[in-house]
Amino acid sequence: MELICPAGTPPALRVAVDAGAHAVYCGFQDETNARNFPGLNFSRADMAAAIDYAHQRNCKVFIAVNTFPRAGDAALWRRAIDDAAALGADAVILADIGLLAYAAERQPDLRLHLSVQAAASSPEAIRFYTDTFGVKRVVLPRVLSVAEIADINAAVACETEVFVFGGLCVMEEGRCSLSSYVTGRSPNMHGVCSPPSHVSYHEADGSFVSRLGNFTINRIPARQPAAYPTLCKGAFRAGGTVGQVFEDAVSLDASKLLPALSRAGVKALKIEGRQRSRAYTRAVVGAFRAALDAMANNTEIPLGILLQLSEGQSATHGAYVKTWR
Repeated sequence: MELICPAGTPPALRVAVDAGAHAVYCGFQDETNARNFPGLNFSRADMAAAIDYAHQRNCKVFIAVNTFPRAGDAALWRRAIDDAAALGADAVILADIGLLAYAAERQPDLRLHLSVQAAASSPEAIRFYTDTFGVKRVVLPRVLSVAEIADINAAVACETEVFVFGGLCVMEEGRCSLSSYVTGRSPNMHGVCSPPSHVSYHEADGSFVSRLGNFTINRIPARQPAAYPTLCKGAFRAGGTVGQVFEDAVSLDASKLLPALSRAGVKALKIEGRQRSRAYTRAVVGAFRAALDAMANNTEIPLGILLQLSEGQSATHGAYVKTWR
């Protein structure tokens, strides 16, 4: 299986390549990608140098153009697709049907991957994208069990890619409006979920309080691990109890499930974290490359070594084993 690794900056890309990534995914410095944060992403010159660095070391580069364009104003997104092709990207990751149609028509030699933002979670949906636009790989939503992934792979001809580590979003991918409701900035169109400009922290009555906009997201005992404040992972009071309603503040870690995912026919394993540090990138990429090497050599996969890098220092197998409440 291919190891697909995040790179939010040129230094992070070099770290990911050197740590053993088979491919790196990244984006341009604008709202065409879903990690449009200040200080992140690549200029066109940065991207050209990054692709050259990766290709010299037998590593691929996928460019994410995975947000949805504004109605009647797709020029920025179309330019990103054209520039990705001109720069020699190995694939573009797209979600919008109109952009897929544009890429298939204008850049027929450019390999197309379907973003998780498209939320294609059935053989019928996947066949629509492969038959209509020639999509070669689909990134599956993080709501499927391993058995369901195996059933999908048995019914489709294209490659599938799944997330194995990092931030876990279980909303209907590509259709979440929680962040835009609170902050006015949409993960689907502006590329920002819970933008740092709207995040604040303070201490009150011995507790550590995190806020997003005008909403208190979590109130945690002082000096306890705290997750980044996103509304879907906030604590809510309902029915006389307080707790996570939508999603727990934990990270996905599917290290233990790699053999099962391989048997299910998965082609590629994706690590989340383009907004993370180089130290995070080096540690996570190195750990998963070691796990894949262990599988190839029929030795035991090292487990539990990334817990300190997990959100709230907690981890889950997510929907892969369907143990959520």
